[in-house]
Amino acid sequence: MTLTEIRRLYRIIKIQLEYGLDELLPEHDLAKLPRRALKLAFWVRRKHNDKDVGQRLRLALQDLGPVWIKFGQMMSTRRDLFPDYIADPLALLQDKVSPFDGQRAKQQIEKSLGGPIEQWFDEFDIEPLASASIAQVHTAKVKETGQEIVLKVIRPDIKPVIQADLKLMYRMARLVAKFMPDARRLKPVEVVEEYERTLLSELDLRCEAANALQLRRNFIDSEDLYVPDVLMDFSSEHLMVSERIYGIQVSDIESLASNGVNMKLLAEKGVTVFFTQVFRDSFFHADMHPGNVFVSWNTPENPLWIGLDCGIVGTLNNEDKRYLAENFLAFFNRDYRRVAQLHVDSGWVPADTNIIDFESAIRTVCEPIFAKPLCEISFGHVLLNLFNTARRFNMEVQPQLVLLQKTLLYVEGLGRQLYPQLDLWETAKPFLEKWMMEQVGPKAVFNAVKDKAPLWAEKLPELPELLYDTLKRGRDLDQNVARYFALYSANKRKQTTGKFLFGIGATLIVCSAVLQLSHSDWRLGLSGGLVIAGLIAWLASWRAYRN
Repeated sequence: MTLTEIRRLYRIIKIQLEYGLDELLPEHDLAKLPRRALKLAFWVRRKHNDKDVGQRLRLALQDLGPVWIKFGQMMSTRRDLFPDYIADPLALLQDKVSPFDGQRAKQQIEKSLGGPIEQWFDEFDIEPLASASIAQVHTAKVKETGQEIVLKVIRPDIKPVIQADLKLMYRMARLVAKFMPDARRLKPVEVVEEYERTLLSELDLRCEAANALQLRRNFIDSEDLYVPDVLMDFSSEHLMVSERIYGIQVSDIESLASNGVNMKLLAEKGVTVFFTQVFRDSFFHADMHPGNVFVSWNTPENPLWIGLDCGIVGTLNNEDKRYLAENFLAFFNRDYRRVAQLHVDSGWVPADTNIIDFESAIRTVCEPIFAKPLCEISFGHVLLNLFNTARRFNMEVQPQLVLLQKTLLYVEGLGRQLYPQLDLWETAKPFLEKWMMEQVGPKAVFNAVKDKAPLWAEKLPELPELLYDTLKRGRDLDQNVARYFALYSANKRKQTTGKFLFGIGATLIVCSAVLQLSHSDWRLGLSGGLVIAGLIAWLASWRAYRN
């Protein structure tokens, strides 16, 4: 490990000890050695002893930086896995991270704009509206139009911290892959690479602006999801300006209820929006924690989701989409044999996997989750059981699906808070069945013809010439094949002749050696003649091979 990595690792351990997080270590034999090692750090003093462990965990993750804050954000949505005294404080990491100085934010905004902020905006609020792990948001109005907007500015000096954590993560991932062969199927290095790409893209707000515009176009006429418009004329690498929206944060259940929001329909729309992004658009919001999701005040009987912070998005290719859809449908239909076969066909498990055993293992994990409301289903526990199954059958992690898996966890967490009785299967199954019919049914053929029609119309005038060229190439190919076959036959005959002459020469020389054993003069003379004849045969064989 480099000196920088050692310093960062020391800081991580030091902060954990300062906030007393060692008490979260389980009472297990494997934890005894770390506990004893941590006690040796007598020079580290405890902080915030007056706060409970959930608050101390939030403060520690906040001190460690954005990589750890995002981990805490995901933990806060998993109230089935973590108790309220852990999840409630961590929920503050979604949009209530300690802000940096507003004057410094203003200076950075003016640097990005290339002039004083008053030149373009009025009523700039020096106090941030919200503050998150990567950036913070300030409000203002456009000077010319009076439009209310928000200015999102990247935290200063944050990139070196992220890069230091990523280097340490790479180091740990390589050690895990090297010294724990069983963990190689989890592809720890590839997973860190995928995380690095998504995290570094958040540091360039031009990427987020482009993502937001794409997602907005995908749902421009939708009654399910609204994405605020981005003012690209003011946006740059470290600044993004977009319209200001008003709504209720999705985690504020009390306000949603008092506004009369149809919670069941809201939860069902959330599932529909997710599957639409994944399967229709192949472009999905991959950071759907409650701090980035709001619900419009208007039309509470037909609620409208509002999506913010598009810094992390995921994409899937056609093969991944098809595989996922078929797996989901097979799960919904409890066709575990099909699930097992799909894993083998896709190459995610070895081809020699025993399908019957694999099917039985999947059934054991998945069957108990059916016919239950969402409040009684924990995908977290199901995933843990599936990982154990994966270990038995050497299934490899697919890094390109890591973002999708994380988003699924977010969706489950939101659904659990909004409407615990939501039947996720009944909500998602019709959507997937319709999508599959569009992929393999008559409509899929029609769409393929429709999509290719402009290309075919363009190529149609060239068809006679292309046909003539094809026939000509076919004739030339036949002639070339005949010529090459003739050359091959001639070479084969020469090689056969060469082998025959070599054998004759060897036979003559062997006979010459036998005659040498006799002392008769005429036999010695004959022996010499056989040697000369053998050498002549070998010479002829060499010439045949050479040709």
